[in-house]
Amino acid sequence: MIGKVSGRLDYRATDHVLIDTGGVGYIVHCSERTLAAMPAPGGAVALYTDLLVREDLMQLYGLRTLAEREWHRLLMTVQGVGAKAALAILGALGTEGVARALSLGDAAAIRAAPGVGPKIAQRVILELKAKAPVVMAMGAHGAAPVTGGEVIEAAGAPMAPVAAGDAQAQADALSALVNLGYGAGEAAAAIAGVGAVDAAGMIRGALRALAPKG
Repeated sequence: MIGKVSGRLDYRATDHVLIDTGGVGYIVHCSERTLAAMPAPGGAVALYTDLLVREDLMQLYGLRTLAEREWHRLLMTVQGVGAKAALAILGALGTEGVARALSLGDAAAIRAAPGVGPKIAQRVILELKAKAPVVMAMGAHGAAPVTGGEVIEAAGAPMAPVAAGDAQAQADALSALVNLGYGAGEAAAAIAGVGAVDAAGMIRGALRALAPKG
């Protein structure tokens, strides 16, 4: 399994790059969003990768972050969504856009990706809405960890001091909700009212609390 490719950018095409890793060149398929972030030829580049293997085909798909790779893998679990379609969805929406679309049940946003029709978009929403918080929590680990016993403050509304494990989960959940566009204060209040101890459970409970009532 090839999980990461690092080296020098040899060339950039319309849907892939060639990365020279010291005498061996890897063709890595990328979204437009990822291609736009590539350096000029000769520059250093590193991508996390997913390897698609079929009887007559082996292709590498490149993602800029571990969060993108996890979203790519999750999207591919939906029937009818292959590696290219998953890459197109991420390229059109980004990780935060995909998380927001799934949280809000916004199939129209998923449908905006090239080559994704209304049936596939609706299937993505139905099959992944409940699974999204797990990846959202994993993608939030880039936030600075909160040490045990500290008070997490958000817009003047402090959370009570918590154990180190719970504090990390709260920090991850808070980061994910803020990335979805919620205010830090309302997100912190919603998390405080959830009984879950893991980040994914906190996100699910907070999203239910923050959902419009009617």
